Parts: sequence; structure tokens; C-alpha cells
Amino acid sequence: MSSSYVIGVDYGSDSVRSIIVDASNGTEIASAVFYYPRWKKGLYCNPAENQFRQHPLDYIEGLETTIKDCLAKAGKNIAANVTAISVDTTGSTPVAVDKTGTPLALTPGFEENPHAMFVLWKDHTATGEAAEINAHATRYPINYLQYVGGIYSSEWFWAKLLRILRTDENVRAACCSWVEHCDWIPFLLTGGTDIKQMKRGVCSAGHKALWAAEFNGLPPATFFKELDPLLDGFTEKLFTETYTADQAAGKIAPEWASRLGLPADVVIGVGAFDAHMGAVGGQIEPYHLSKVMGTSTCDMLVAPVEEVEGTLVKGICGQVPGSVIPGMMGMEAGQSAFGDTYAWFKQILRWPLQLLSASAVIDEATAAALQEELGNKIIKELSEAAAKLPLKETDEIAVDWLNGRRTPDANQVVKAAISGLNLGTDAPRIFKALVEATCFGAKAIVDRFVEEGVPVKGLIGLGGVARKAPYIMQVMADVMNMPIRIHRSEQTCAAGAAMFAATAAGLYNKVEDAMAAMGQGFDMEYQPNPVTAPIYAKRYERYKALGKCIS
Repeated sequence: MSSSYVIGVDYGSDSVRSIIVDASNGTEIASAVFYYPRWKKGLYCNPAENQFRQHPLDYIEGLETTIKDCLAKAGKNIAANVTAISVDTTGSTPVAVDKTGTPLALTPGFEENPHAMFVLWKDHTATGEAAEINAHATRYPINYLQYVGGIYSSEWFWAKLLRILRTDENVRAACCSWVEHCDWIPFLLTGGTDIKQMKRGVCSAGHKALWAAEFNGLPPATFFKELDPLLDGFTEKLFTETYTADQAAGKIAPEWASRLGLPADVVIGVGAFDAHMGAVGGQIEPYHLSKVMGTSTCDMLVAPVEEVEGTLVKGICGQVPGSVIPGMMGMEAGQSAFGDTYAWFKQILRWPLQLLSASAVIDEATAAALQEELGNKIIKELSEAAAKLPLKETDEIAVDWLNGRRTPDANQVVKAAISGLNLGTDAPRIFKALVEATCFGAKAIVDRFVEEGVPVKGLIGLGGVARKAPYIMQVMADVMNMPIRIHRSEQTCAAGAAMFAATAAGLYNKVEDAMAAMGQGFDMEYQPNPVTAPIYAKRYERYKALGKCIS
């Protein structure tokens, strides 16, 4: 075991990160990150229309670059002993493919067509289609939305597919299947050439594509044909069987083994979504809400299947056996904008900094350096200033739906708001209101689980925001009136992928064993402040009232 190493690959919204891990104890040997160059330039996106697309070349280049960088840092002795690779991605982030499983954007004639590219999770161009699916589902005696919280989202598989088919007839004619990012990367690494042979993960299939064992797979073809004739026969292009992420998708293809400098027998694991693998990397426990906090949040809760049998939690992003830990029920919720909320405000405050480049007082290089320096300080300084403000029930209040609402009760049409502004309102006070809003949104999720009969016994904080933003985490603990433990690892998603890789390779019998051996534990905990928690409880009621008013 001591000479076995695994690679975890974590595809985020802005970048991909790979890590090499010692499979015996979880020690990180090397890591590398690659920022998507086309995405960074804003190509193929139109934020005003909520269109966010990513080119598959960003993913391929990132995969090769990060793994090669990791191996170069680790040394040849490590490379020779890499046993397995597993991958997590954002989701639902699907793409149209041809019969070989190749994304259409990688085929002639579609190279610059955004509709032939991956439709990023936060693309909300399909709000109309989601509304149609929700209305359509009410016409059937079987509730095909029962395992996805009863509401279908524009962020998900079928809504995005229907939108693309309606929008682009050339893509529609060439589309042989519709594939999640987390399923495509393992297919790519194993050298797949027949879309019918792709192994689809139960994580993406159950939470986003309406797959359920109780339906013997996907809902019947007639359900989709009667929704829109464009979907007639499309289920035949998809899948019936699904696989948990502790299983192998196959062995690495010779081409990729050569490109990466890896052994020919490296196992490639079945893929899953980032937060699902991140929950494992963060050592999730039954009935503890694992909060992966990045641009958005994804909140995972696991419970023994027999203990929640017959319980259907309304308004969440699904409950699927085996989607997080095989043998347990995986329940998903989340917020569409968390770190994105702070980034939005930061960009507003940064706007005057661009005037430095036109300054007659300083040179261009100094202007650029100042823009970088001041931009990097904004959130830190705002946090420190906001933390010093007195807390009153009547302070400015905000609602956090800047990118719509994921849960509870998905609605990507709703908008955010800030109320109670006056001439004394300054940037720290607005920032304070935004931080509180994101934490109130998190509490609404906990409340929904509890109201539906699923207890939340603890909170686990994962990701960069959890580790680097003490003010936000303290507000979170106060608003929740519950302690929140922060996992030691900053790369819990990649670490979780590494744990699944070790399990898929047979180094561990089950993922819980890998989690116990490879987990890095917790090194911080925020306790609720007994003085401020009651005030936040009253402000939470104002948050809910404002949300009701604007929705």
C-alpha cells in the first residue's frame, strides 16, 4: 500500500486541479491547477442572457497539463506506482456528442458553436423548459420528479437538452447523445469510441436526469415525447444502467498512458459531481450537512437507506441511493450563488480601479500593479470592517438570489434584493448584509431538511471559503446556531476523487475504509455566539419576509 499512489482530478467552474495522493494515508504528494483559458476570456458566454458555456478543449488541456505537472513535481518513481485516477466535475454540465462520444465542439463545423459545447451548471437559459417540465409532470399518475425534490431546475440535464435542441437545428441533427462532464472524462481517459458503451454514474443520472431504480431507469419515452416531439426516441440514445463511483470505468487508454507518462494498467474510476466526492474527501458523517462552499454551495447529507425509507424531502436537488457513499442515501441541496455573491460585489467595487490605467499621474505598469493589489485586498478588508460593525435587528437586509435559487424549491427566475439602505449605508454594511444573506440561505436549507423529517446533527465546512473566510464562517455558525467544523484539506473534492480512485483500484474494500485511512481530519471549529445568535434569528425572519415579498 505504501508504494501505491492515486490521482484525484477536480473540475471546478473556473479551473481544474489535480493532486497525487499516497493511497495508504492520504498525504498529498503534488498538486497543480489549470485555469481554463477560453473561459477566462469570457468566450462563448453571455452573462446578460445567463448563457455560460465551456469548450471541451479547456477540459482536455487542463487534464493533461495538471497531471503532467503533478508527475513532474512528484518524480518518476511516483509515476510508475500510480494505480488509479478518478474525476469529479461540476454539474449538471452536459454536452451534445456524436456516436463516438466526441463532443460536437471537437468535430468539424462546430468548433466555435456554443450550443455544441458543455452547458455549465450555472447556465440558466433553460428556465422556460424547466417550467414546462414541472407543469408536464403533474399530468402523470407517477410523479417522475419525486426523487429530485418535486421541482425540476433549469440547471439540470433535460431542461438544458431541450433548450439546445430547440435552439440549434444543426446541433439537433448531429446529436447522438447527451452526456454529463463527469461521465465524459472517464470515457475519454479509457479511450471510448462508442457512446453506447459509456458508463454513466448514478450520481449525475439520479440527481439531474430523473433516473431511478423505481422507474427501471429513466422515465418512459412517452413522457418526453409528450413534453416535446423533439425528444421523441431520445431515451434510446441515453442509458438504462448506472454505476457508483467506487467502481471502475475501465483501464487507461494506451494513448493517454503515453501522453501522461503513466503505467498501462492504471484504473479509471466512474465519475461523479464535485460536491459528492468532496463530501467524501471531507469525511462526511450520517446526518451531518457537508457544505462545499465555492462559487456556489452544494450541501450533501447521507443517511442509512433503511432509516429514511419512505421519506421524500421536498424542494431539494434529489435523493439517490449510492450517489455519495454506496449503500447510503445521498441527499443534495445548495445555493446557486455563494462565493459568486461576494465576487459580484467585489467587481462592483473594483470598477473605479480601471480608471488607473488612464491616469496621467502613474505609468501603466504601476496602474496594473495597483489594480491587482487593491483588488486582492477588497474582500479581506471588507470582512474585517464588517466584523466590527454593531449588529442590530434593523440593519440593512439582503436576499441572496443573485443567480436564482437552487434550494429550497428551485427557481432560477427569482432575483436578489437589498433593503433598508440609507445615506449611512457604506460598502462594509452592504457586504455584511450579503454575507448574512448567504448564511440565511444556508439556514433555509437546514430548516427544510428538519421540517421534512431528516435531522441535521452537525455542519461540516469544506472548500476555500470555509478555510479562508473566518468572518463568514462565524456568521454561519451564529445564524445556524450550530457549530461548524472546518476540514483541514483545501482540496476536499480532489481528495475525495483520490479516495474513490483507491477504492475503484481495489486498494480498499469500500469508500468508507478509504475515507478513514486517507482523511486529513478537522483543524478548526466555529461555535455560535450566544449574544448574536438571537439577533440573527430575528433577522432571519426579516430575510424570509423580504424573499416572500420579491418572489
